[in-house]
Formats: sequence, C-alpha cells, structure tokens
Amino acid sequence: MLDVIWLIPAFPLVGFLLILVFGRRLGEPGAGYLAAGAVLGSFVVSVGAYFDLLSRDAEERSHIETVFSWVPVSQLQVDMAFLADPLSITMCLFVTGIAFLIHLFAIGYMHGDPKFSKFFLYLNLFVLSMTLLVLGENLLVTFLGWEGVGTCSYLLISFWHTKDANASAGKKAFVTNRIGDWGFMLAMFLGFWAVGSVSYVALNEAAEAGSLATSTATGIALLLFVGAVGKSAQLPLYVWLPDAMAGPTPVSALIHAATMVTAGVFLMVRMNPMLTAAADWAPTLIAWVGAITALFAATIALAQNDIKKVLAYSTVSQLGYMFLAVGSGAYVAAIFHMITHAFFKALMFLGSGSVIHGMHEEQDMRKMGALRKFMPVTAATFIIGWLAIAGVPPFAGFWSKDEILLFTLAERGVVLYVIGLVTAVLTAFYMTRQVLMVFFGDAKWGSHANEAEAAQLEVTPDTAADPPVTHGAHGEFKPHESPPIMLVPLVVLAGLAMVGGVIQLPSFGFIPKSWQYRLEHWLEPVVEFGEAQIKDSSAYGNKELLALLAIACALAGIAAAVAIYSKKLREPIEPEILAEGWRYDWAISAFMGGPGRKMFDAVAWFDKTIVDGAVNGSARVVSGAAGQLRRGQTGNVRNYAGILGVGVVLLLAWFVIGRGVL
Repeated sequence: MLDVIWLIPAFPLVGFLLILVFGRRLGEPGAGYLAAGAVLGSFVVSVGAYFDLLSRDAEERSHIETVFSWVPVSQLQVDMAFLADPLSITMCLFVTGIAFLIHLFAIGYMHGDPKFSKFFLYLNLFVLSMTLLVLGENLLVTFLGWEGVGTCSYLLISFWHTKDANASAGKKAFVTNRIGDWGFMLAMFLGFWAVGSVSYVALNEAAEAGSLATSTATGIALLLFVGAVGKSAQLPLYVWLPDAMAGPTPVSALIHAATMVTAGVFLMVRMNPMLTAAADWAPTLIAWVGAITALFAATIALAQNDIKKVLAYSTVSQLGYMFLAVGSGAYVAAIFHMITHAFFKALMFLGSGSVIHGMHEEQDMRKMGALRKFMPVTAATFIIGWLAIAGVPPFAGFWSKDEILLFTLAERGVVLYVIGLVTAVLTAFYMTRQVLMVFFGDAKWGSHANEAEAAQLEVTPDTAADPPVTHGAHGEFKPHESPPIMLVPLVVLAGLAMVGGVIQLPSFGFIPKSWQYRLEHWLEPVVEFGEAQIKDSSAYGNKELLALLAIACALAGIAAAVAIYSKKLREPIEPEILAEGWRYDWAISAFMGGPGRKMFDAVAWFDKTIVDGAVNGSARVVSGAAGQLRRGQTGNVRNYAGILGVGVVLLLAWFVIGRGVL
C-alpha cells in the first residue's frame, strides 16, 4: 500500500474534478455522495498504509514515494514526493475518517441549498489540500497544501457570501493566515540556505547531528512557529477563528476539529529535532504562548451565547493545550490530544449543527433549553462530547489532557501547570453551561414561535417534498430531530470520544501493560530524538495523585456550572468585556483604522517616494546621460575621423608628458 500512497490525495482530487465538470448534472444528493465516496477512498488507503507500516520493524517505518521532479533548479532539487511514516499516516487516518463523517452530515445539513454541488467541490479540494500538507516529504509540498487549506477556508467560510459578515469573515481568515505564511516561507528560505535542502529528512538529520548553529536552528524553529501561530489560531493571530463560524456548520467542524487548525501542531511535531536543537528559551516561549492562549480563550468562552462561538473559543483554548505540550517536549501528548480533540470537537460542532437545524437556524443559546426531549440522539451524543472535553474519565479527553498537564509540571514547572489546571476548570464550567442552556432547564423557544415560523426556509422544488416542521395543535413552534444521515456521524464520533483514549493509556496499576502507551510506541521513530523523558521526575512518580487532582478540578467546574445555571443558587457573572473577547478584536480594528492606517500610508509613501524614487531617479540619470552621448553619434564619417585624430593626439601627449617617454 505504501507504493500507492499517492492515492490518498488522488481520490479527493478526482472527486473535485468530477464535481467541477459534472456537478450541476449530479445535483443533490449525487454530488454529496460522490465527494463522500472520494474521501472514503482516501481513508481506506490510509488504513491499508497503516497496517503496512505496522507489519514492519520500527526502524523501517518510513517510506518516500516520489511522483515526479517538481523544482529541478541548480542546487534546489524539490520532488513532488510523499512521506509515509507513523506521524503522517496517523494524521491521514483521522483527517480522512472524520472528514468522511462530516461529508455525510453535510449531505443532510446542506439539503436544499442552491449551491449544493459547489459546497462539496470545495470540501473535496479542502481534503486534497490537507492530505498534501500532512504527506509532504518536504516543506514546499507541505506549503502547497498549507496554502490550499488557507484558500479553501476563505471559500468555505464565506460560502454564503451574500451576507457582508460572512464575506468579511472569509477575508479576515485569509489575510490573518498570510501573516503566518510569511514565517513559514522565511523558515523554508533559511533552511535551504543552511542545509541546501527543504526535505524534512535532511533538515531533521542536520539538527540531530548538531551540524546547525544554535542560532540557525532557533531561527528556523521560531519562524515555523510563526506559521503555526497563524494557522492554529494562537495569540496574537487567533482572531480569525471565532469569525469562521460564519460558514456552514460542517465547515466549522472540518476546520476546527481534524484539519486546518491542527496543521500548525503537526508542523511543530514534524520538525521536533529542530526545536530540540534550538536555544532553550524557544520551546519555553512556545509553551507560554500555548498556556496563555488556552487560558485567554477559555475566559472568553465563559460569556458567549452563540452555540458555535462557545465551541470556537474552546477550540482556540484546546489548541493552546497542544502548543503547551509541544513547548514541554511532549510531542506524543500533543498528537494524542489532537486526535481526541478531533473526535469530541467534531462531534460537538456537528451536534451544534443538528441543534441549529432542528431550531430552524437559531444559534442563540438563550432561546433554547429542554431540547433533550425533542432531540434525544443529538442530546445524548453532545453530552458524551461534553464529558470528554471536560476531562471526565474514562472519556478520551481526560487521558490526553492529563498527559499534557503531567509533562508540563515535569518540564516547565508549577506556574504553567497551574495555568493548565485553571483552564481545565474553566473548560468544564463553560461546557457544562452550554449543555445546561441548550438541552436542560426550561424551554425558551416557545416564546418566539412567530419569529421562528417567519424564519422558515423558502419552499423550493427541492424542499417541497419535505415533511412539514413539527408544530403543536395551535401552531406552536417545536424543535425536531435531524434526519438519520446527520445522526449516524454523531453516533460514530460519540463512540470514538468514549473509547479514543485507549490508544495512549498511562501506566496506572489497573491498566494491563499491553494497553499502555500504544501511540507512543507507534510514533517513537518520529519523535524519539525530541521527546522529553520524565519517568525519573517526581511528577511522574505522583501521576496517580495528579490524575485525581485533574478529575477533582473537572468535577468542580461542572458542579459550579450546575449550581449557577441549573440550581440557580446565584446569578451568573458574565462580564460584557468577556462577551466582547476582552475587546482584543476591537483594539486591532481600532489600530488598523487609526494609527495603523497612517503608518501603512507612511510606509506606502516611503516606498513610492524614496525606494521607487531612487530606482526611477537612477534610471532618469542613466537615460539623460545616454541622451547626451547619443548626440555625438551623428553618422558622419568625417566627424568620427576628427574625434579619432583628437584621441591619438591626446594619447601621444599623455605618453610624452605624463609618462616621460622623451
């Protein structure tokens, strides 16, 4: 299977091309099933590649498949080549698997949309770009996929571009990511200058061998981190991700769960030898950025009322955990949390889409409540996702989050550990708040029946055959459960969120040894050089007590939310400044529209007047001098003979007088 690893990106490429040519003819739901089938094909190949690698010895679990020579320019030799190793195949497994489930959900969610086929065209292009990103054998192939997912995010976030807010959100994502791309490109340039190659193998081998200067390794590592900060929405470039909620909910699930936002974490883990070879302060900086981002986003999520905005800020916070792990040398834990996060966050985003669908496009949680009675499958699966992200054992999120906190305490000390622990409490609190507001308590939707009735989609030939919305005897608005094609992905993801932690269970006494650290053993060939070793630390010796502390914090957050939002023991405290995201976005807009605009105008003036002026001025001087010289070119032979004679006389005078020949 490794010889045909190119089929993983080839399947969504074929799906994209077929929908591009025959999309209108396929229509609904044909285009959706074709797109889903293409992604399923990629998943099947990924599974085959996984078992192929698994059958080999650990040191042989790496295969490079070269498709063609892409950039053969002097010393720069870049192949369109794919690297199949434990890390890339792990990424392909959950990217394509979850993307397939999201495609299925989208077939039901996008029912009746006039641009149904175009939506799945973009989804297949997105999956194609993501598989290129994770399979790339070198930085340039990865950058091709990196830019591809950035472009697709713009197309998908602003899919309903007739609304100004949606179009602006797409542009915001596109522009913000360009800042990160600047760092990625400079890292490529510096890597080629230092090593003469942009291949991961060459760059990492140079870092492992110590042949790179510390300053060079630090520069490459930090420039790649700038790219990761943009793509994975860390401070200060996180602002695009909450606004990405303007896109259809399947887009939110695809971007936030398994694909685009995890690209930065993947890149850091792929280049872990470079981080290890960098100065000691570089990983520490990464850990601090991750911890502060995790806490910052968690505080904002406390006061959000849009069901998708809560999940968006939660994603930013969970990505902060992953960067905290990377900065602590816990690369396996970062990938572990990436996988479990993909399970429960995809589940929760699709669950929110099911709620929005059942509530007829309503997203304000203050207008929900008691939905578990009308949407039992959605409620049950969403609750499983809530328990997973809150860190309640034995759900998947507990195991991955606990491992990150353990490494943080062992490698980075108490302060960052406490920040991670406080963030865990806040996560349990705001996710419990969301579950209580949406699925429990009193129904808030009955009071706006007329408003909901007016918000019904316009009846078209595609939707005319649908069953009518469930109403009471007197026309009272009532939510309804989603169709089976939207519920099946929820059930599958709920199962994964429940048992996903088994891939990396710790060495607790009650866990059989054969079940322990499976993901670590699988990824060992990729992260062996950079992975932190903490088994001799006091934190590792007390891991059971630390796990109990993490459980207690999660339960405390849940209990506090229940006391406030269910038992009504006290009034909620939701400061406006948190609802406005600490006004960070507002501050950026104010700067860009005020001093920033003047600064950019000044830079533009300097470029036009000084830089371009110097270039254009030099051209004018040369042109003027050439014009004067051109006047001597008369075409008259007698003039040329006279000039030649004068030259001979001057040469003779120089020899006689200047050189003293006579």
